[in-house]
Amino acid sequence: MKTTIPPPDAHQELREGMRALCRGFDAGYWQRVDHERAYPEEFVTALTRAGWLAALIPQQYGGSGLGLAEASVIMEEINFSGGNAGACHGQMYNMGTLLHHGSEAQKQQYLPAIASGKLRLQSMAVTEPTTGTDTTQLKTTAVRKAGRYVVNGQKVWISRIQHSDLMILLARTTPLAEVRKKSEGMSIFLVDLHRAIGHGMEVRPIGNMVNHETNEVFFDDLEIPEENLIGVEGQGFKYILTGLNAERTLIAAECIGDAYWFVDKARRYASERVVFNRPIGQNQGVQFPIADAYIETEAANLMRFKACSLFDAGQPCGAEANMAKYLAAKASWEAANTCLQTHGGFGFAHEYDVERKFRETRLYQVAPISTNLIYSYVAEHLLGLPRSF
Repeated sequence: MKTTIPPPDAHQELREGMRALCRGFDAGYWQRVDHERAYPEEFVTALTRAGWLAALIPQQYGGSGLGLAEASVIMEEINFSGGNAGACHGQMYNMGTLLHHGSEAQKQQYLPAIASGKLRLQSMAVTEPTTGTDTTQLKTTAVRKAGRYVVNGQKVWISRIQHSDLMILLARTTPLAEVRKKSEGMSIFLVDLHRAIGHGMEVRPIGNMVNHETNEVFFDDLEIPEENLIGVEGQGFKYILTGLNAERTLIAAECIGDAYWFVDKARRYASERVVFNRPIGQNQGVQFPIADAYIETEAANLMRFKACSLFDAGQPCGAEANMAKYLAAKASWEAANTCLQTHGGFGFAHEYDVERKFRETRLYQVAPISTNLIYSYVAEHLLGLPRSF
């Protein structure tokens, strides 16, 4: 009987390495972390020490110098193993803004320490409570004064601050009324959280339905040294966009890992659970939804690797990254529903892990970009329809 999903591929050696590490963190570990609303510190430390989270950092800065395809497999395998890559995926992609737009001095100062895990860059502050994904309307300001920037404003849904040393911050440095295009006048800063918190930066955790550490952040005359500006002042929105394709593709890979986990979990249970003297998986009403979930996951997987291929070749991949995220999030959610339904009442029991993974994968219908915004992107940029907002 087939027991391994996904099937072998060009990354099989990498997959086997990840699975070997993940076997050290079984269902009991993730159940405990979820129950305690704790951070999986031991797991993240093990990943860091093995170099997995430095996959996208070039070798000259102490990383592995791998492509997005390989990085996506790492994220996928964490979730396929039953874990939750959301606890640490920021360390994988947040450094992209620094890598692609920072000065050489900044790269030399920070990237080796990020690669080794000495510094954690897990957090990125963009979203605001009154603007959401309408990023060009953000209200947080950074005013330049005598060799520093003074920041005032508010952010929301900012993850993993409590387990980060550094944070990427997007703030407006030129008032909206004074720029030619609304996407101009925003800048990117690297924030030293140890210096910032309690000195102009306040963090308030947000309780939520999954064990995902996220926060409100308030800035009240926070001072940031001018050397912490990344790239050219006023070009921050463009810099952020270059990192979003990697983020969305990696999130897609996590959803694919979840979807394969749900399909495999449902398949095995349906083969073993006997009711009315026959396995429930013999009934088409049970097996057809599982087959459908598998088909949807395989399709999403192809789009994920297409996005990775374009990204790694330096080609535009915004459409593919968005579609991969949409397809994968949809596949994982449908697989989650199928898996829960297959298990019946047992799907609600903590010991089966289905309800935990069910809650975790639901997030990706909403974040890091909602389904409706992906529809809008495709409608405007691929189909040539009038902009809807």
